[in-house]
Parts: sequence; C-alpha cells; structure tokens
Amino acid sequence: MGVVYYSNYLIWFEIARTEFFRKRGVDYREVEEKHKRYLPVVESYCRYKAPIKYDDLVNVTAVLTEVNNSSLTFEYEVKVNGRVTTTGRTKHVFIDENRKPVPVPPEVKAAFQ
Repeated sequence: MGVVYYSNYLIWFEIARTEFFRKRGVDYREVEEKHKRYLPVVESYCRYKAPIKYDDLVNVTAVLTEVNNSSLTFEYEVKVNGRVTTTGRTKHVFIDENRKPVPVPPEVKAAFQ
C-alpha cells in the first residue's frame, strides 16, 4: 500500500527509548549483564493519525512520563515534516532472572530524576 507497516512503529519506539537511556548515561546492556535486571514491555499503545509513506524522514521523540516502584512508562510522538503522524505509549516492568518484578535500579532512577 506504500505506507509504513504498523508494527515498525514499535521498533521506532524502542530505538527512541534506547536513545533516551543513552542520553541520560544509562547503558541498558549493562543493566542486563551486570545487574541482571530486564525491562520487558508489558503494555503498548499506538495511535495512527496519518500515514507515513515509504522514504519519508521521521523524527521520533520519547518522553518518560511515569516512574513507579518497579515500572516505567514512556510516551512517543512520531513526526514527518513537523507534523504529528503517530502517538504511542509503552509500559515496562523491571524483572529479575526469575521474571519477578523488582524495584527500578537506584542508578536508573537517579539518572531519570
């Protein structure tokens, strides 16, 4: 149909979220490898307001909107030529190796203050 496939937006959200972590000095890989803490997506939402066509240049913004004891919520905005085409949200829960919820690691919480 000449438009971006709907699941690609979640990939863009993940890239924006990874950059959000990086810009605040949090190495997500280190959180996994050193601290054995993982951050799976437990909820996702995406609202498509306008189609994005093949070869359009997109700008994706991620904003941390909520930090709870063991979870983080991000909101996203996708723009093409300054026009909002898509909004979304993901919720993540920190878990340990046994897949049990654990508190947000202190160094992560401090980086996001």
